[in-house]
Amino acid sequence: MAFSATTTTRHRVSLLPLPNHSIESSLLTLKSVSFRFSRPNLPKPVSVRSVSTPAPAAAAPAVTLTENALKHLNKMRNDRNQDLCLRIGVKQGGCSGMSYTMDFEDRSNTRPDDSVIEYNGFVIVCDPKSLLFLFGMQLDYSDALIGGGFSFKNPNATQTCGCGKSFNADM
Repeated sequence: MAFSATTTTRHRVSLLPLPNHSIESSLLTLKSVSFRFSRPNLPKPVSVRSVSTPAPAAAAPAVTLTENALKHLNKMRNDRNQDLCLRIGVKQGGCSGMSYTMDFEDRSNTRPDDSVIEYNGFVIVCDPKSLLFLFGMQLDYSDALIGGGFSFKNPNATQTCGCGKSFNADM
């Protein structure tokens, strides 16, 4: 600890540098401060301690894209030569209960309740109900002749069909 703090009965706080520290160097290394004071009407002295904690790391996006998916989606968007975003969602149907939906749409069509996810400069839009089922999903792309195309790695899926385009989730 770089500072110690004391109070008087008038509640005036004075900050005192520790031995061999200047106030300036103490301010740079301040990680916690403790205060202790007593008042005549309190049965015990009161101590207050404040500890600084590091800021939380940036949260991961709700939906992520692999490098292959990002390249392919950017190519598809650039071929259309418009300011488009990718709308993803789910709908009832498919062999497992729900199927994935994906389509490009004009950015101006986003609704106020949509979640807008920016991933390395690419914009993904998702309605709130679909996001419940897609949160944490990773979209991948493969150009393989058999089994190629987009694939969904969805941690919320409890069952998927053979084609990978539909799933079931217990929520």
